[in-house]
Amino acid sequence: MACTTFYSLKKLIREGRKRSARCDIVSFDLFDTLLIRRIHDPDLVKLPVARFISSLAAVAGISRSWQAVQKLRDTIEQRHRDETGQTFEDHEACYPRFMRELLVTVFGEQFDERLLERVTDYELAMENTMLVVRQELLDWLHELHDEGKRLFIVTDIYLPAQHIRVLCRHAGLLDLVEDVVSSADSFLAKASGKAYPLMQQRYDLDYSSWLHVGDNPISDGLRPAEFGVQAMVLRDGTEKFRKALVKRYVNYGKGKSFYRGRALQQLMLPLEAENVPRDDLYIEGYNFLGPLVGSFVQHIAEECRRLDLKRVFFFSREGYTFKKVWEQCAPFLFPDGCLPRIDYLYVSRMALAGASCAHLGLTRRAASIAFLPPGNRDFRDLARIFKFDIEAMTPHLRRHRLEPDTCLSPLHAGYDQQNSVHFLELLDDEGFQQEVRRQTRPANDALMRYLEEIGFFAEKEVAVVDIGWLGTIQRFLYQAVRHRDDCPRIVGYVFGATRGIPFEQDLKNSLHGVIYDRHRFDLGASCLLYARDTFEEACRAPHPTLDGYELAEDGYRLKFRNCDDVIGQAEKQQDLYYSSLQQGLFDAVPRFAAASALLGYSLEDYRPWLNYLLTAKLAFPSTKEILAIRNRHHLDDFHGIHQPLAKKVGRESTLWNRSELALRLSPLLRLRHFVNHCKSIIRN
Repeated sequence: MACTTFYSLKKLIREGRKRSARCDIVSFDLFDTLLIRRIHDPDLVKLPVARFISSLAAVAGISRSWQAVQKLRDTIEQRHRDETGQTFEDHEACYPRFMRELLVTVFGEQFDERLLERVTDYELAMENTMLVVRQELLDWLHELHDEGKRLFIVTDIYLPAQHIRVLCRHAGLLDLVEDVVSSADSFLAKASGKAYPLMQQRYDLDYSSWLHVGDNPISDGLRPAEFGVQAMVLRDGTEKFRKALVKRYVNYGKGKSFYRGRALQQLMLPLEAENVPRDDLYIEGYNFLGPLVGSFVQHIAEECRRLDLKRVFFFSREGYTFKKVWEQCAPFLFPDGCLPRIDYLYVSRMALAGASCAHLGLTRRAASIAFLPPGNRDFRDLARIFKFDIEAMTPHLRRHRLEPDTCLSPLHAGYDQQNSVHFLELLDDEGFQQEVRRQTRPANDALMRYLEEIGFFAEKEVAVVDIGWLGTIQRFLYQAVRHRDDCPRIVGYVFGATRGIPFEQDLKNSLHGVIYDRHRFDLGASCLLYARDTFEEACRAPHPTLDGYELAEDGYRLKFRNCDDVIGQAEKQQDLYYSSLQQGLFDAVPRFAAASALLGYSLEDYRPWLNYLLTAKLAFPSTKEILAIRNRHHLDDFHGIHQPLAKKVGRESTLWNRSELALRLSPLLRLRHFVNHCKSIIRN
């Protein structure tokens, strides 16, 4: 019986429904038929497994590069195939056999069966991330199952049936079929035609009532036809074109780093039933924020491994999101588990501001940070931020000819430069600083109890992660704990470091901007300055901001900001609006991690592509993108209620706060803003 070739999946299924009506048995090839691969070359899945084995060997004190592991695997697998070919027509190999030999060769006496299980589980997990079920064939399979047909999956591969069942279960296929047949169990493959008599005898099948569907014209076409089995072969041109694109990007990436990020995003794309209509915000979260945040977190994990850091604390409300991303990335990128312990630290600028003064007092730099928001005018704003008691401070103010309402900001009416001189004299007044330390000591004591409970002082070095931008939270945290003998060395990583106020780095406190750092000239990465508030809101945690630390009978109490006021309600509206954006980010992260693990690249490889994304999305976005992405509300917990002089601040004109009319009708608007941005970056 001749086989029939189809170049359209719809036509194959339409004809298959007709033929299956006259058949009792339907068998399917698995790979490239029921399941398609995100990657063009299935052997690429072996590379992250080789890296996993190499890292496990390093933990065991064995030096073996992943390239050497992969070469050894290829050699052993080929020898197994050659040995099989001496007895069978098909040169097949069996994964548990050659993988056990590989691991015994690498680990020697340290090998045990649990090691084989770990490696096998990781390889199957990587396979699952790269496999997608064809939805139309799955629907047809459900129909055949409901009709009572006997259904089988048969495949030629080195994975035995027990492993193939894991893949089928993940794809939702296993419960629909009677059994799964793999050439790795019997070394009788479809390629030689031996698999079909094997199935006929094992399951008592009737050739004349048997329909087989696959993608290979030989093993799925001519071979079953030789036994009288109806054969339908799918030659899907659109699928070949998609794989050709992936292949091109991957190969280009070997020589041009720009295409490494492009290949990453190609592998992340949703396929088949994953590719459903989504709103614009979800798409931006998936395609834009996903690779950026994923690369950021991957880099931090790699740095922690390099520096042998044992603890990582994610803090500020954005750290909540970064911690979730870390937890999603780790199983794929670092399957050896050699990662530091992670915790979420409840901190904020407002909560730490007062606690940071308990031993150092109020520093000039801390006061400068407090007066950065244009809504802050006088000492009352300072007292609100640092939790000072105005009445107790008033005598100290008056000694220096100041009042709580004296204007201390040049942005407001009534400012006199002499007031700033008096204020600096106040900061040098030891009596004032003693009062500052007295008032802020309880907050610091409560903070110490919290940090002790969470284990902040348990290690000599810790990493802290935040979104940016001045490093104020890390600055305040270090000032609050530096007096302790067990104060750890703090290594800070932020999404972007603008360093508008210099960060005092020393041997025990450092700050590193990962995606953008003002100390590292990078024009493309600097485009994230266009929309810093957008990144903050997109990565924000669902809980209110922390307002302070208070002593309690049982130790301490975390005091959160009340969300019932106008600002709190605005935050809730913003959270609701960005929920789809965040969901897109979280859905993208597992695919980012799997794709990055397969490609073997890291942030520096992706940086050219990420810079392109930042420039395209933030400096030259479409009007539709700006209207969809830009945040509706943003809370600055330091900001006061005073209105500065319009001539002093005006309204900062940025691309992302322009009106829809200007965005649509001004042809050179984006270019003008970009030129001004470039000038600002170069000058600063």
